[in-house]
Amino acid sequence: MRMKFCKPTLVATLIAAMIPAAASASEALTVYGKLNVSFDVSDEAGDSSTGVHSNASRLGVKGAFDLSSSLEAFYTIEYEVNTSDDEKDNFEARNQFVGLRGDFGAISLGRNDTMLKQSQGKVDLFGDLQGDIKHLFKGENRMEQTVTYTTPSFNGFSFGATYVAEESGSQAEGDDGFSVAALYGDKKLKKSPIFASVAYDTDVKGFDNILRASVQGKMGDLKLGAMYQDQEKAGAQSTDGFMVSAAYQLSAVVLKGQYQDMDKVGDSFSVGADYKLGKPTKLFAYYTSRDEEGASSSDDYFGIGLEHKF
Repeated sequence: MRMKFCKPTLVATLIAAMIPAAASASEALTVYGKLNVSFDVSDEAGDSSTGVHSNASRLGVKGAFDLSSSLEAFYTIEYEVNTSDDEKDNFEARNQFVGLRGDFGAISLGRNDTMLKQSQGKVDLFGDLQGDIKHLFKGENRMEQTVTYTTPSFNGFSFGATYVAEESGSQAEGDDGFSVAALYGDKKLKKSPIFASVAYDTDVKGFDNILRASVQGKMGDLKLGAMYQDQEKAGAQSTDGFMVSAAYQLSAVVLKGQYQDMDKVGDSFSVGADYKLGKPTKLFAYYTSRDEEGASSSDDYFGIGLEHKF
């Protein structure tokens, strides 16, 4: 008789089993995640609807183990948890990789965000919501069958490359892909007042090439960001576009705004606010209006939600 196991039960069982095993081996292990759920009202092509949506909620395990004084093994196993899916089996793979790091940098193998995706830092203020740059810009790829290498930091500069094997199901038949990036500063703007990057994809997920340049800076309570992108799909003309963003910290409230435009695709603008209830928890609200090329009317989205990290 064939037995069926529900993914949530299996994942929870694996996590529970790993914690005591890791503790006994003196391995630094972290169980982490977040729940981000919002009540949304949308108007797409004149058709209005409401929903309670999960915005990339996730559950993961990550850890590291000292193999010697100069070599460390590390890993991440992460799943998206879709609380709004009508299926109870609602886990979907996110980053899942194993690697080694030391004075040479870090190398990892498995499922991972490409370097181009990682290069955006925190410039996109509406990630995982309707204002996410992925709705107009290509390149926000998490690919299976990858090898990623990142260098150590040299005076704030670092470099990285992702190789995507041709057997990856997301690749065009017979193509392997590369994603490279040069980065400067701290993505969280805590160790440096500026973050900047240039990244380039070639033959990744059906696009001949994508060039992306991102920058974000902090001046007191104000954060300003910008991104430029040129993308070319196989057999089509290249298109380019830009995005600008701004956030202002006002006590426990962060006010946010963002505008994005991609030639021959469309444009969008978003405004929103986050209210911090505590270190791991925030209330948020947002509004996004998106005009797609050739559409007779704009698509509008409004949402109010709650996020808790652990």
